[in-house]
Amino acid sequence: METVKLSAIVMRWYPDMMPFLKQNELNSVIVLRDGLSILEPADAMDIIHYSICEHQNPAYLQ
Repeated sequence: METVKLSAIVMRWYPDMMPFLKQNELNSVIVLRDGLSILEPADAMDIIHYSICEHQNPAYLQ
């Protein structure tokens, strides 16, 4: 297992997305069962998507 911040995942696979993410989203702690080295780009996108959803204000979703 490896623990990384979302910013590390974004910087590795999708650095162009950095300006569009909030600081609290980038500081999200992600636990990777098999580590960062074998994470695929599609998996990274899924993690980024899930992290953004986790930080959305529920008041906007109603």
